[in-house]
Amino acid sequence: MTTEPVDGYVPLSALPRPSGTLDRLEDVVRAAHDGVPGAVPELLALLKPVIARYCRARIGGRDLSYLSADDVAQEVCIAVLQAVAGYEDRGGSFLHLVRAIAANKVADAFRAVARDRSRPVPDLPEFRETPGDDPESRTLTADLGARLGRLMAGMPRLHQEVLTLRVVVGLTSAETAKALGITPGNVRVTQFRALAKLREEITEKGVAEAWRG
Repeated sequence: MTTEPVDGYVPLSALPRPSGTLDRLEDVVRAAHDGVPGAVPELLALLKPVIARYCRARIGGRDLSYLSADDVAQEVCIAVLQAVAGYEDRGGSFLHLVRAIAANKVADAFRAVARDRSRPVPDLPEFRETPGDDPESRTLTADLGARLGRLMAGMPRLHQEVLTLRVVVGLTSAETAKALGITPGNVRVTQFRALAKLREEITEKGVAEAWRG
């Protein structure tokens, strides 16, 4: 999977948590749609933390061979920017569209890897024998999303999405509600139940075992 690099795309470690920064998102989307100078870079700056953290949470720590979460995040950024031109504000939230695009790209990534693994190849893809030697790899290995993803694997999809957006991505309850198309009250109830399930699993397995998955 190859894509043209997105201008300004930086590692997750350099990105702030997005909570509280998305209040002006809809205004920036409209400006980008109307071709206002500087609106597209501002939109990308607002959404990069959301997209990068979401993809790291859904993919980080899983064996996807040579496919990385950052590759998928970059594709999401491109798809989101392409979607702006045809976007029509019908009273919904652009964040909902972003989450849908990201979820679809993650699903496409898993399907692509499944197809690749089903085909015999003459040589194994190149890989580092000692991963984690560079700062970015260490950050990815220790990323909260990877560990949280292992704990969430058996949860209902809505529970996974709420915890991903609230705990890993860092969205507020209201922002999470817009992204998922549900009410803030449903977000809070789902988060409470999901966290209770996580605590139960950690209690049963022990912290170290549950964290390893």
